[in-house]
Amino acid sequence: MDAHRSLKSDDTLRQPEVVMAPERLGAMHQNRISFVRYLVRQMAQKNWQVNQHDWQLSPEGYGYAIYRLETQENQYHLVVFCDEISDEERNDRVIAEKWDVTLALVHGEVTPQLLAQLQANVPLQEAGRNPNRALVLARANKSVRVFDHLVSSLAQGQQPDPQQLANVGYILRTTAVYGNGKFGIADFKLLEDNPDFNQSFSAQMCAVYLLREFSLDWVDYLAKQRGGEIAVSLHRSLQRYLGVGNATGLGMAPYLINHPCIVDNWMTTREEALAEILSQPFDETKVIVLCQLLAQAKTHLSQVVTSDEHQRELNKLAVEELVIFRNIVTGLAVDQTPDWQAVVAQSQAMSLETQEILLSCVMELYPDIADSYQDKMNGDETLSLTSGKKVQDLIQLLESRYRWAIETDFQQPENNYWFWYRSQDKEEPRLGVRGVEAGEERELPLDIGRQVYCLYGALLKADSEHTLAEFLLSNPEYRGIAKRAWTLGNKVMGDIQMNVLHKASLPMHLLRCKLAVFGATKFDPRSDRWVQVTFFQGAPLLDEIHDGGWLFPILPSAQELAGEAK
Repeated sequence: MDAHRSLKSDDTLRQPEVVMAPERLGAMHQNRISFVRYLVRQMAQKNWQVNQHDWQLSPEGYGYAIYRLETQENQYHLVVFCDEISDEERNDRVIAEKWDVTLALVHGEVTPQLLAQLQANVPLQEAGRNPNRALVLARANKSVRVFDHLVSSLAQGQQPDPQQLANVGYILRTTAVYGNGKFGIADFKLLEDNPDFNQSFSAQMCAVYLLREFSLDWVDYLAKQRGGEIAVSLHRSLQRYLGVGNATGLGMAPYLINHPCIVDNWMTTREEALAEILSQPFDETKVIVLCQLLAQAKTHLSQVVTSDEHQRELNKLAVEELVIFRNIVTGLAVDQTPDWQAVVAQSQAMSLETQEILLSCVMELYPDIADSYQDKMNGDETLSLTSGKKVQDLIQLLESRYRWAIETDFQQPENNYWFWYRSQDKEEPRLGVRGVEAGEERELPLDIGRQVYCLYGALLKADSEHTLAEFLLSNPEYRGIAKRAWTLGNKVMGDIQMNVLHKASLPMHLLRCKLAVFGATKFDPRSDRWVQVTFFQGAPLLDEIHDGGWLFPILPSAQELAGEAK
């Protein structure tokens, strides 16, 4: 086992029962080592070049466009197809068959033969078959409201209403961004030695970033087609403000359960970066920066438009608490010389939303330290049992690291309320009510808490001096969960401490955790089972790319919009 990531690696980290609690995971925000931030830094530091290689769109905006990406060692192309669809056909569900935009990020040149193959298959998405030179396959729909308002305004020589943009935050909204060997495209194994995309999900994030550039070019092109000489381009500040939307549902939640070592690695890396940052000597000059970031977070949350009443109340509370906390931080800096741990400790009485915002802001104060952890986000997914261990060893580990599971009474109906299954019709994971809805016989094994509970009960009945090998030989049904529990129990953060079968469990916590690690902002739950977010909102544009911070995007001020384009 990697000593750097062993259970005993660092007692300065927050405890797993704190970090891996679902409610806290459901309050996470983007930070410097989120995947979108890593990608933009890579592009800036390594001077990646992007240009519009081919533009074959009709005056109505249909056809295809190709963007060329040149890195220090490779060449890639984003191939985007735009099709005319009706409002009735525009559907964000997995079962949709048509989209406004489909795309592929491919390695190497796009020959006429390859273009023909992509044109025949990419618009079909799951129904197509693509070459393994394709690294990413994705699709997106317009925010019709924003798209039409932008094109109409710019065509008339006017800038759009900023508030209409703020209500949504994007032009295009992805509904799936596939990588890792799906539907014939390249498996991640092929990228492990690729210096450009050997970081998990970096190819997918790159495709989304280039899609953002296309969305801006698309509305600019259509405005000029419609308005001719009187048309104007979108103000640069508004271009930066717009990102790419994403609609994510239950399909993402099982990933965090099925890839526990990856999740442990993500969370451990963040906690180690935080621990090193919080151990730095207190610096009063950084208090000014921290207060500026907290003020930006406050403004960002106040501008987030969400239809979800609960999220609206969480945002409102965080806005109020951030004002209070800024005053506390300023007072600490004036009256005494605290350490950073003491500053963070002042937030513990506040909401989880405010606490997690603070931690994301703190990571911005020491960028060199935070960024030094960016290459540690990949992880080994091997699950194994150490040879020679006895039944008593596993009992002790479960009592130490899995109390959240073994102390749950799974005889109670509320702790077995849901079952997860994969819908054959909807082609995505779904939740059913146990004993009420059909499909329980096809339940997915996502019930880690219940499996650990059953394993613990069986271990207590066994001879504590027997080896685990002997126990599993007699009880082979526990082999999988025993390997998982032993592996994760000996990692720093371990499993997410959530009974996903409980009546009150919220899959939204899992969705938000993964989206925050990716680098999403502007969380807008549409139910307790799906959420809309933005990626790259506030990020630098391609022709000005830099590796500076862009945490908590805010709408440009009236003064900025009245000035020259920047």
